[in-house]
Amino acid sequence: MDKIKSSLIAPIRAFKLRYLPLLMVYFAYGASGFSSIAETFWVKEHLNLDASTLVSLGVWLSIPWSIKMVFGQLVDTVRIFNSQRKVYIYIGALLVASGIILMIGLVEDKEWIHFASQKSVYFLSALLMTIGFVLQDVVADAMSTEVVDRKQPQELIEQELAMIQVLGRLALSIAGFIVAGLGGWLAQILEYGTIFKISLIIPLISILGVSFIKLDTPPPSQINCKILCGGIAFAGFIVAIGYSGIAYSQEIVFLISFIVLSLMIKSVISDLDKATQKKILIAAIIIFVYRAMPGVGPAVSWWEIDVLGFDKAFFGTLSQIGSFMAIIGMWFLSDWITKKPIGWTLIMLSVVSAILSLPIIGMYYGLHHFTQQFGLGARDIALIDTAAQSPFSQLSMIPLLTLIAIYAPSGKRATWFALMASMMNLALMASGLLSKYLNEIFVVSREVVHNHVVVSHADYSQLGELMITVLLLNLVVPIVTIWILSYNNKN
Repeated sequence: MDKIKSSLIAPIRAFKLRYLPLLMVYFAYGASGFSSIAETFWVKEHLNLDASTLVSLGVWLSIPWSIKMVFGQLVDTVRIFNSQRKVYIYIGALLVASGIILMIGLVEDKEWIHFASQKSVYFLSALLMTIGFVLQDVVADAMSTEVVDRKQPQELIEQELAMIQVLGRLALSIAGFIVAGLGGWLAQILEYGTIFKISLIIPLISILGVSFIKLDTPPPSQINCKILCGGIAFAGFIVAIGYSGIAYSQEIVFLISFIVLSLMIKSVISDLDKATQKKILIAAIIIFVYRAMPGVGPAVSWWEIDVLGFDKAFFGTLSQIGSFMAIIGMWFLSDWITKKPIGWTLIMLSVVSAILSLPIIGMYYGLHHFTQQFGLGARDIALIDTAAQSPFSQLSMIPLLTLIAIYAPSGKRATWFALMASMMNLALMASGLLSKYLNEIFVVSREVVHNHVVVSHADYSQLGELMITVLLLNLVVPIVTIWILSYNNKN
């Protein structure tokens, strides 16, 4: 009982007012999911995009997260209007608001939005919002290492750094919990345009966070041209490849990105001792592989909408339960999870995730028809499964973020965090590519009606095989990778 009580009050006791700006940035990012349910239904109803195309779009949108070192260098070295933190939060908020305004014009079919196709405007909107959130995230990451009292013993510094990462994940998850159900319920009764208009509140949250709290920021460091110039050239290369239309453009971008980021990280950690370098690299490889595992893609949501009859409000309920249970899991397990080896943590999470994927797969094969005789329908199973699975959703990031924060060098913290985060987000690009390949192998389509004419028919016949394949990959590959690296490390 004492341990439970201690875990419950630990995050509250640890909070300090100087943490508020970065926590409000994380909160704003967590609240960005407010319009996601409305967006999912609008895309399904109005954009003639198949599952593979949507997954591919997600891959391109992951690129700004993979070039965070450019933003990190700017935040570390370039003052704008004599500001090195606040101004970047303001710029990020402006980009997010611009993306939301484009979505408003798109869903309300405004005349001024017809400068490009619906697909192009949708992508531009998503890209602006993504870049805005990436920029704000870079600033928050830097602040997460700067708000720590460096005049205390190293052990206490590391504990405070770890707790700040926990508080950041909690802020993000609490925001997700607040808006998840609300977004779904409002999408059920309001117009899509109204939902996006309400979401304009989100960029204001991060602005408020930095406007009323004084920030103590270090003097700007000198520009590292290898990072900044190389990153800008790298970003230009990515854009050029994206617009070239050549075959395998995403694969080329991923490969070059991996090489460039690996070289940049190697240069940054070259000043650390060999043992520390090895520890960081092993942790990075393990978590890269873990985060690179594929997902099913939008096909599951389509099937749940068309076959199981899940509506906007129920998706909102599922999302809110998931967010709430993620908060509970992080709140009570974070103290325990930070004391466990990274490999052990991810093996546990891989096994738990695989087990908790079984109910949805089971429903595809008719589990809910069998359980109805016991009073459990499809919605009941989905609710129970979401409640069980969600507590583990955010835990995998805490050990890595703590490790990154501990070794963040003074004067280069935004760059360091951005480089390591870029590599982790590159893993998500790999995940998107794998998901795209699987969706091309196991083809799933939903019914699309345009001008009262059926453009494509629903076909979920291969969804079961797709979900099983994803489950096996997510279970086997991380565990084998962790075992091999752990074995080699011992020898």
